[in-house]
Amino acid sequence: MSPSEDPTAPPPPGGPAPRTPEPVSASGWDTGAPALDDPYAAEHRAPGWQPPAPPHEPTAIAALVTGLLALGPAALALGVAGMVRTRRAGTRGRGMAVAGVALGAFWTLALVGAGFAVATTVAQQRPLAADVDAPRDAHVQQLVTGSCLAELPADGPVERVRVVPCAEPHAAQVVSTFQFSPAAVWGGQDAADSRVAQGCTLTDDERAAGVTLVTWAPTEAGWRRGDRTGLCLAVPPAPVTGSFTDGTATPAP
Repeated sequence: MSPSEDPTAPPPPGGPAPRTPEPVSASGWDTGAPALDDPYAAEHRAPGWQPPAPPHEPTAIAALVTGLLALGPAALALGVAGMVRTRRAGTRGRGMAVAGVALGAFWTLALVGAGFAVATTVAQQRPLAADVDAPRDAHVQQLVTGSCLAELPADGPVERVRVVPCAEPHAAQVVSTFQFSPAAVWGGQDAADSRVAQGCTLTDDERAAGVTLVTWAPTEAGWRRGDRTGLCLAVPPAPVTGSFTDGTATPAP
């Protein structure tokens, strides 16, 4: 049986026994107390250094703007330059440069197509010489008084014909034209044919030689494009050489 301590016993000589100190944290706080959460701890962390974002390439921006303004060739050139510069300099804006190239190519092709259409229309309406120096195909709107045709097309809409020098055998010749008023209103194909026929005449000698008249009036589609010219064609019973307009037409040998 071990002896128990006597609370009434006097303290040992030299004073009370020393107490063992409680451990403390390095920060000075008692480790026995619960740790306090710092709500601003995340804000106290210094972020790592970030390099500044590269600037936008001005050429790429200009390519996109000119493309949106339908300046095709300029947008195409600026777009290509912008793509090269963004790759070499590491600047931003490659997407804008690519968009500029796409828009520039689209508008450039549209411009070329429109120019080709205009050039074709102008060429189709440029009048021929009264007597060509070599056979050639021509649009009907190019025919003038004196034009000699190798063959007479079948009845119906006519777009192109073969024109030959009048010294060569030919089956028909334009002997006169009729001009509708620019302010005239389309009244139908029959009315247009009748109006042109009223302006076509033959000489007595031509009628005696069996020459007949064929009239070509503008079609509705041609009228919408601005065609206001009717043609009067002298058609001999057999091919001739020479011209009806100067009285030199004779049967071809």
